[in-house]
Amino acid sequence: MKATIRQGFQALLMVFAVVLSFSAHAERKLLDQVVAIVDDDVVLQTELEARVSTITGRLAAQGTGLPPRRLLEERVLEQLITESVQLQMADKMGMRISDNELNETLVNIAKSNGMSLSEFESQLAEEGVSYRQAREQIRQEMLTGRVQQRLVGNRVRVTDREVENYLLALESGGGNDAEYRLAYIFIQLDNPADDAAVDATREKAEALRTAILNGRDFREVAVAESDASNALEGGDMGWRPESQLPSLVAPVVPALEIGQPSEVLENNSGFHMVMVMDKRGGAQKKVIQQNRVRHILIRPSGAVTEAEAEATIRELYQQLQDGADFAALARQYSDDPVSGSDGGNLDWVSPGQMVPAFEQAMQEAEVGEIKGPFRSQFGWHILLVEERRQKDISVDVKQAEARQAIYRRKFDSELQNWLREIRDEAFVELKGEYATDTVEDEPSDSQDSSE
Repeated sequence: MKATIRQGFQALLMVFAVVLSFSAHAERKLLDQVVAIVDDDVVLQTELEARVSTITGRLAAQGTGLPPRRLLEERVLEQLITESVQLQMADKMGMRISDNELNETLVNIAKSNGMSLSEFESQLAEEGVSYRQAREQIRQEMLTGRVQQRLVGNRVRVTDREVENYLLALESGGGNDAEYRLAYIFIQLDNPADDAAVDATREKAEALRTAILNGRDFREVAVAESDASNALEGGDMGWRPESQLPSLVAPVVPALEIGQPSEVLENNSGFHMVMVMDKRGGAQKKVIQQNRVRHILIRPSGAVTEAEAEATIRELYQQLQDGADFAALARQYSDDPVSGSDGGNLDWVSPGQMVPAFEQAMQEAEVGEIKGPFRSQFGWHILLVEERRQKDISVDVKQAEARQAIYRRKFDSELQNWLREIRDEAFVELKGEYATDTVEDEPSDSQDSSE
């Protein structure tokens, strides 16, 4: 039954190969064609050509050499297939990107590039990319990112012991806060138990390194040969602090000169190379201003109107001005059950911990000043800044960065495994000039034609 449905679906998809009559001579032209069927979706020739055009434009702007056109098309098609599988997952999970979210992301992208949104749109046009195409591409990237975070992120755990060991190793190695912009090449090893396959893959990786040393562009090799998910970005990994370098390359990166490829590095997944494209920074102390604060909250509710809540907070403020004890009033009246039971004590508060209205009042208050009443999204407040200090949070930041670095390493490794899994499990049939003799289908239990 499933095979019959699949055949009917494939036949229906062929309708996409449409011809249209137009002009005075009613000339018939092919509008589009399917180049791949991916589960319940298709990849169209126009999609493939648009993505190839975008990638070649970006690589050309970077000065990165391009592989042969056919090879690039095949690699881009694989990227589109994997994206399609993830987008179908997002749809089944009910994930959506609202226009407001998308607009905010586009504004942030433009801002990070030092442009207004209109300037960003003009830049896209100069590169041959329409604003509509860019919006849709970014929407899809946001969706695939969310799918990956949910399904891959759930596989990753970081323990306190791992953080402790990481920091000890970093300290013993003289680690600092230098940052590196890296390019990366990964040659996947499909069967680590096959010695012949291991030797052949190693020889390929070594040959690529030799070619790079002889002048071949590292990023062009990444586009043409790398099996990493960022291959079509020239292997660009962006800026990474030394504390967040992948564990395999962390020992070798600090010793590399800019533009120098590393030795070929090996683990069970395959063979790896990195190149330092740029380097910046060094150790810096991280100091913030903290406030030790007490507060009283009166919250409007079904039993307390807005006017009654405001009247109560103003009465309490007057009592405080007349000499009443702040902690005693907080214990008696505050609607914040946690701090209220402790006399309104919030302990030391760091920047960004509180909602904007509270943060603004806290920063404006002098030490010992009773500030208020003021309104936040939670209700009416009075606060007292008891003390203010400059706090070196370098240790806290390093712990957070270490946890994030370990998480990112594990996530990146797990992501590669997961992408291979979903690609292998998907029904994929290539069409036209991209077709092969064999059709990749679902697991064998769905192939029984007797169903």
